[in-house]
Amino acid sequence: METRLVIGGGGTGGHLFPGIAIAEAFIEWEKGNEVLFIGTERGIEMRILGEKGFKLKTIGAKPIKGRSILEKIKAIWGLPRSVLEAVSILKEFKPDMVIGVGGYASAPVLIAAWLMGIKRVLHEQNAIPGMANRILKYFTHHIFISFEGAKRYFPKDKTTLTGMPVRKDLFSFINNHNGNKRDKFNIFIFGGSAGAHRINEKMLEALDYLEGIRSSLRLIHQTGFHDYEWVSSYYRAKGFEAIVKPFFDDMGRYYKISHLVICRAGASTIAELAICGKASILIPYPYAAHNHQFINAKQLVEIGAAMMIEDKELTGKGLSEKIIFIFEHPEEREKMEKAVKTIAMPDAAKDIVRYCYQMVTG
Repeated sequence: METRLVIGGGGTGGHLFPGIAIAEAFIEWEKGNEVLFIGTERGIEMRILGEKGFKLKTIGAKPIKGRSILEKIKAIWGLPRSVLEAVSILKEFKPDMVIGVGGYASAPVLIAAWLMGIKRVLHEQNAIPGMANRILKYFTHHIFISFEGAKRYFPKDKTTLTGMPVRKDLFSFINNHNGNKRDKFNIFIFGGSAGAHRINEKMLEALDYLEGIRSSLRLIHQTGFHDYEWVSSYYRAKGFEAIVKPFFDDMGRYYKISHLVICRAGASTIAELAICGKASILIPYPYAAHNHQFINAKQLVEIGAAMMIEDKELTGKGLSEKIIFIFEHPEEREKMEKAVKTIAMPDAAKDIVRYCYQMVTG
């Protein structure tokens, strides 16, 4: 049965990439299936989805979290208009199912689907859901969660633990490409799809303390667009071998060859580390809702799968000490790799699609 799916949400890679993983699994499930994303012009989806071959329609939804009181009022005031825009898109596309994946476009799309009587589900990425998803649970038929701890926030009879959907290209590189550049110790550094200035800054400060092993290192660094020129020129000036880009479209390639990953602790990143089996130094984003990145990182540290440095304690010297320790103790790195693999749930996207098909077909 050819089926149409709408995926609502985005804004950041943490929300969008799980949606892409679900879309890829849905397209592969049955020939003739169609997917439409509904997002905003402000989000990362404007740049990414076209490259992935997916269609995008936009609505005028605006973010509420982290905004001034005036901006919050404007965003709430504009919500009915965003819902009406979503209704118009849904009427035209005629989906069999709507999935909300988070981000400020998710709520208007799910509310529109509720008003129209379209089947709708929610995917919660984090162990502690935000306020929007705690409300949206009343408007959805089913909720898929990435962490066991999220169960207590949703009705038991319509909540399923699937794990975090991970993009197809990640599996492609892991399974089909031989690692290369193994002559050096490769460190993969990134701070999310938009980069992280503080991680960029402290990684460069760490270089002074890494001089003793400089010839053994290769740095692979996703900087974000604002810091790209500064970071790349600094590596050159210090004489470190580095692959530096504002954004990597082929993350799987660099996960494959990396010995150590230095990154934030968003739910998507945790899932990717688990599936790729990579040792990591996690630096949780301190302003994440409900401090969920710290909770994510703590779970990995407790099972011996990662090291953590809290953002407020991050220094170049402290970061370099952890890098040197992992470099000099390959047996500890291997323990971390084995431990993180134990939490991998590689079939998350397929499981979500299977559940959705059961709902659509009745």
